[in-house]
Amino acid sequence: MKKKAVLAEKPSVARDLARVLGANQKGNGYFEGKEYIVTWALGHLVTHADPEHYGEQYKTWKLEELPMLPKRLELVVIKQTSKQFHTVKKVLNRQDVGEIVIATDAGREGELVARWILAKAHVKKPVKRLWISSVTDKAIKEGFKKLKDGKQYENLYAAAEARAEADWYVGMNGTRALTTKHNAQLSCGRVQTPTLAILAAREKAIQTFVPKSYETIRALTRDGVTLRWYDGKSGDERLFDANRAKELQTKLQSSAFKITTVHAKSKRTPAPPLYDLTELQREANKRYGYSAKETLGSLQRLYEQHKAVTYPRTDSRFLSSDLVETLNERLQAVDVQPFRKTVAQAKKQGLSNAKKQMVNDAKVSDHHALIPTEQAVSASAMSDKEYKLYQLIVRRFLANFFPASESEQTTVEAEANGEKFRAKGERLVSAGWRAEDLQEDEGDVQDLLPAMQKGDSIAVKSISLVQGKTSPPPRFNEGTLLSAMEKPAQHMVEKDAEISKTLAEAGGIGTVATRADIIEKLFASFLVEKKGKDLYVTSKAKQLLDLVPEELKSPALTAEWEQRLEKIVQGKEKKSAFIAEMKEYAKSVVGQVKADTTTFRHDNKTGEKCPECGKFLLEVNGKKGKMRVCQDRGCGYRKNIAMTTNARCPKCKKKLELRGQGEGQVFACICGHREKKAQFEQRRKQNKNKNVSKKEVNNYMKQQKKEDFSNSALADQLAKLGLNKDK
Repeated sequence: MKKKAVLAEKPSVARDLARVLGANQKGNGYFEGKEYIVTWALGHLVTHADPEHYGEQYKTWKLEELPMLPKRLELVVIKQTSKQFHTVKKVLNRQDVGEIVIATDAGREGELVARWILAKAHVKKPVKRLWISSVTDKAIKEGFKKLKDGKQYENLYAAAEARAEADWYVGMNGTRALTTKHNAQLSCGRVQTPTLAILAAREKAIQTFVPKSYETIRALTRDGVTLRWYDGKSGDERLFDANRAKELQTKLQSSAFKITTVHAKSKRTPAPPLYDLTELQREANKRYGYSAKETLGSLQRLYEQHKAVTYPRTDSRFLSSDLVETLNERLQAVDVQPFRKTVAQAKKQGLSNAKKQMVNDAKVSDHHALIPTEQAVSASAMSDKEYKLYQLIVRRFLANFFPASESEQTTVEAEANGEKFRAKGERLVSAGWRAEDLQEDEGDVQDLLPAMQKGDSIAVKSISLVQGKTSPPPRFNEGTLLSAMEKPAQHMVEKDAEISKTLAEAGGIGTVATRADIIEKLFASFLVEKKGKDLYVTSKAKQLLDLVPEELKSPALTAEWEQRLEKIVQGKEKKSAFIAEMKEYAKSVVGQVKADTTTFRHDNKTGEKCPECGKFLLEVNGKKGKMRVCQDRGCGYRKNIAMTTNARCPKCKKKLELRGQGEGQVFACICGHREKKAQFEQRRKQNKNKNVSKKEVNNYMKQQKKEDFSNSALADQLAKLGLNKDK
C-alpha cells in the first residue's frame, strides 16, 4: 500500500499533523509513519524569477528596456530555503508515495505556496486538500476524514497565481520605470499606492483646513440638567455669528422655560459581532497600540503554537451552522479564570442567543469568524501580547451568548421666548451582554434625567455661552487606516455609486491577510512616518503620488482587480484574459512614466557622504527611529542614527531615544535629559540589584519551565533574594 505525502506550510503545523497522524519517525525535513509522510514548506519555497532571468538586457535597470513582458512567468527556488525545497521535492516524488495531501493554510495564498512547490518539483500525482479552520487534534482528525479532491481548488490556485502575476507585471514595470526615470528608490503597487493616496488626501485636508469659531448656548436648571439650544430649522447647536449668540443670551436671561415634549423610547443593543482579522487589528491598535503586523503575528502564534484560536486570516464575523454543535465544547475550553463566572452564566443562557447572533451561513466564505478552539490552553505559556488578544477574542465570543442590552432613552424638549432647547438621557434597564464580567471597557450606559412632564415650568439658574472651534479631520493611525482600506469609497474625493458598490463587493483594497504587510511596506519605503500613534506622509510620498499614473492611485482599480480574482475562483472568468489585460495595463503605466516631465527632488539630503559610493546620504524617519540611507538605489547603504526605545527617562518618564554609534551612544529625552549608554546601563543594573519586580519574578518562573537558567543574570539576582529556591 502506497503512502500519502502531506505538505504543511510551516514546521510547527507539520509537527502537529505528524503527531495526530502517527508519523513519529523523524527524518531530515520530514516525519514518517506507516501511512503518512509529513513534510513542510517555510512559507514560500518557490517564487517568480526576477527580470534578469528573462534576458541580459534586464540585468541593469534601464528605462529604454521597459516594459518587461515575458510571455509566461517562470518559477525559481528561493535560495535561502533551497535545502528544504529539495527535501520536499524528494519526499513528494518518492516511489512509495501515491497521493499528495495539501495541508498549507486554507486560503488563496496557502494554495499558491503548495501548488508552486508541486509545479516546480514536477509532481503529477493525485492531490487531496485538507481544509480546516484550527489545528487542534480534533480538527485535524476530522479534516483528514473529510479530505477534498484537489481539483475543487484549482480555480483558487488560478486566482492566486493571477494575483501574483499581475503584481509582477504591474509592480515590477511601474517600480523600475519610476526608479530609473528619477534615479530614486520609488515603488508603486496595486494596493500600496491607493493606500498612500488615502493618507495623502487626509494630510492635504488637514493642512488646508481653516478652523471656524462658534458658540453654543447652555441653560443650567436648578435640578442640574443642562439644556442645549438648537436651531429649529437646521437642528444645529452651533452659532457661527458671535453677535447673534450674545443677543440670544441676553434675550433668554429672564425668559420662562417650559417643557414641550418628553419622549422616551426603548433601545435594544445586541452584542457586537465576532471578530474578523481587520476588526481585531483595529481594536488592538486602539486599546494597546499594537501595529496590524504585530497583531497578526501574535494571532498566528495563538493559532499555530497554542491552538487557542481558529484561523486568523478571516474576513467573516459569523459562524457557519455546522459549528453550532461545537459551541459547548468551546465554552468548556475557556472555563478557566478570569472567564469562569461568565462561562457559567453563558451555559445557563443556552445556545438560543448564540445561534441567533453568531450563525449566518450566507456571511461565511472561506473561513468563519475568529473564536476560541475546543482545546483548553495554558495562559501562562502565552506572551503578554498573545494573552491580551486571546482575552479579547474570548470575551467577544462569550458576549454573543447573552441577550441584547436594553436601555431607555429619554429626550426632553423645552421652549423659552420662542427659542428651542433639548436634553437627552439614557438609563440601563437590562444589562444583557453589557454585564460587568463581559465588558470590553464599553462604558456604562447611565446618564439619567430627573422626572419631567410636558407643560412643566423649569427653573433656570444660568444661561452661558460656550466657545468652540471646528476641528480638522483626525490623522489616521494604523487602526483607522485599516478601516479606510476596508471601506475606501468613503475617502474618495469624487463619489460614484457604481465604484462604491464595486468596492463594497470586493471588500475594499487588499485582503485581510495582506493589509498589515502593505502598511509595513509604507514604513520600510520611508513613505509614511509615525509620530505617537498618528501617521504622516513624507515629502517623498507626496512627490511619488505626483509621478504615479492617476488610475493607479484609485482604490477603484485595485478593488476591481480583487473582484475579478474572485470571479476566477468562481470559474466565471479565465485567468488568461485577466493577465492579458494586466500586461496591457503595465505597458500603459510605463508609457505614462516615460512621457511625464515632472522631476523628483530629494529634500532630505544631508552633508554626510555614503562611505560605500560617495553620494550624499538622506535622513529618514523609520518606524523605530531616524536613519541615514544612500540616495543611490543601487548602493543600499543605511545606518541607524537614533532609535526610540522602551527605556524611560528618570526625570519625566517619557521614552528615551538612543543616539549615535558604538561606544559614543547616548540616551536622550525631549525634556533635555542626556545620559551615556554605559552610564544608563550601570544605573539600571544598580536598580535591578536593589529591587526585582514582581513581573520579573513571574517571567522568570515561566522561563524556568522552558529552559535552563544556570547562567542567567536574572536567576542570580533571584537567588540573592532567596526567590530562586530550586537552584
